[in-house]
Amino acid sequence: MSKSIFAALLLGTATVIAGPIGCTQKGTEVAATPGTGLGIEKGWMDSSVKPGDDFYAYADGAWMRNTPIPADRSSVGGFVIASNQTEQQLGSLLADISKSDAADNTPQGRIRNLYNAYLDTAAIEQAGLSPIKPDLDRFAAIKDKKELSAVLGSQIRADVDPLNATNFFTENLFGIFVTQALAGKDVVPYILQGGLGMPEREYYLSSDPEMVKIRTAYKKYIADMLTAAGDPDAQAKAQAIFDLETKIAKAHATRAESEDFTKSAVLWSRADLEKKAPGIDWGALLDAAQLGKQGQFAAYHASAIPRLAALVQSEPLDAWKAWLEFHQINKNAEVLPKTFDQLSFAFNETVINGTPEPRSRDKRALAAVNRLLGDDLGKLYVDKYFPASAKAEIEGIVGNIKTAFGTRVKAIDWLAPATKEEALKKVETIQVGVGYPETWRDFSSVNIPKGNPYLAFQDAEKAEYAHQLAKIGKPLDKGEWWMTPQTINAVNLPVQNALNFPAAILQPPFFDPKADAAFNYGAIGAVIGHEISHSFDNNGAMFDSTGALHNWWTPEDLRKFEVSGKALADQFDTYEPFPGLHVNGELTLGENIADVAGLAAAYDAYHASLGGKEAPVIDGFTGDQRFFIAYAQAWATKMRDAALRKRIATDGHAPGQYRALTVRNLDAWYKAFDVKPGDKLYLPPEKRVRVW
Repeated sequence: MSKSIFAALLLGTATVIAGPIGCTQKGTEVAATPGTGLGIEKGWMDSSVKPGDDFYAYADGAWMRNTPIPADRSSVGGFVIASNQTEQQLGSLLADISKSDAADNTPQGRIRNLYNAYLDTAAIEQAGLSPIKPDLDRFAAIKDKKELSAVLGSQIRADVDPLNATNFFTENLFGIFVTQALAGKDVVPYILQGGLGMPEREYYLSSDPEMVKIRTAYKKYIADMLTAAGDPDAQAKAQAIFDLETKIAKAHATRAESEDFTKSAVLWSRADLEKKAPGIDWGALLDAAQLGKQGQFAAYHASAIPRLAALVQSEPLDAWKAWLEFHQINKNAEVLPKTFDQLSFAFNETVINGTPEPRSRDKRALAAVNRLLGDDLGKLYVDKYFPASAKAEIEGIVGNIKTAFGTRVKAIDWLAPATKEEALKKVETIQVGVGYPETWRDFSSVNIPKGNPYLAFQDAEKAEYAHQLAKIGKPLDKGEWWMTPQTINAVNLPVQNALNFPAAILQPPFFDPKADAAFNYGAIGAVIGHEISHSFDNNGAMFDSTGALHNWWTPEDLRKFEVSGKALADQFDTYEPFPGLHVNGELTLGENIADVAGLAAAYDAYHASLGGKEAPVIDGFTGDQRFFIAYAQAWATKMRDAALRKRIATDGHAPGQYRALTVRNLDAWYKAFDVKPGDKLYLPPEKRVRVW
């Protein structure tokens, strides 16, 4: 139920090409000294492009021409410096930890065992399918639908990724997400739709020719994986699995429906599950899922749950058994013999994302440690690489932007007094976490055996599930973090009325203590403003200051707010990355509102930070120019076609090249770059969307 500013980490190597850029406004010229550095990358820019015609190309044109997408990536972008730097730092830590003689049940011992086991591909080859065989045998032994229900329950895991919490397209039939109920104050398990092996229902249902090709490749992939596992009925099972998943996809709520929190504030009792979603033996499923005594559930996908339950009853038992077999292999392919790993990469990365080559094994091992032992590694990372001075400076910027946002709310003349009062209360009570959590996660219950990465994966996932279930019925922890400190991202958590800004995003190109304030407010400031603004986007604005979902708007206020949202959705609908394929303005509306409002608040905070003084000109750029260029360069984005199509189909974030164009809604941008009628990006003042 949370929002994130980035849908993915954009990694790779940026090529910087030098080139002169002019300045259109006057000011006081200063030298680049610590605290007054330029910050922006002149070499990324293309001075031949008029800012008012294509601001993205102006800020990032040379970078786009000269930066290749690494062979092991589906995309590359403005986050490359932070990503590479963090990966190098974590790699250095792991190199030392891998040689540690620490006890097994210590952070270093757990990390060492998982990292070394993942890297020991010879041992993985020698083990063959023996680690996974007990699970495959368990599926093969299912005799009836009651046993099937129990196995489906035993496979349920907790979603801990706030980027995916509202959609949960997972390989388990259902997912669980634990937080405060949208329709109340209790912490409850949310039941979310799942069951798909491809990223989204439209991959199964769309008539787009590219989607049709992917479906053909997916059926072959299923058969190839089962053949590699020695299954004599691989072809027949592959067809049965694909047919079953197509029915699951039809049962799913759409992505747009999933994004609408107001339609998902549904609480069901145990009796409601039995009555409204027949077909599953709910007693067997919930007992196996360790939820047998739970009396209340948040039915987030209330329309999909009955349809999925009906499929358990209507579809052949053998199809479900084959489905379980395939998905257990598919989701663990990286720790199975090379044949499975290579097949998985060929489909899940090359076909789906267009990535031609896999990442090196050591980087994938690092990713596995991050995923399964995040706080163990995060504590070590923060201790070594995140200075207290950076935390303090970012906390100051956050405070300034919160103040600026509050000032903007006070100035809105169309809000009723009661609506304005609650909006200001939300701003004032937002709980902001910078760098790392106050309380670190305890992984002492996680068993990471030496030499068995498959078993380590299963144990870590089960421990995470138990950790999430333990929160049920307890008071909501508003200080809980949903990202590790080494994550290059940021998040807004509406039910907690909280923000997380992990340590790893607080470095170049987002934050540089040597750069002038214009750069830092345009880059990390816009990120901070974005996350604050998520509390007031089309979904976040439905939560009050306590995190409860209820309408605190007057009908007239809400109507005016929705008019602005519709105008922004229409603006993004015009962007067309491929002929006939447009950005979905409605699907991406929450992120786009947060971009517009967050950038405006960051701009106001930047000017307030000047204390009434005129901004200096640095290397030919005014303060406002540096601010807006920093913003656009943070969104430098280059994606493979398959990955871009996936982004349009599945993601609530518009591609970066269009998010950079948010600037056209701010009056100050027009003045900074002398943008006039006739320029391609020009919007008359009445067409500029002003949200908050």
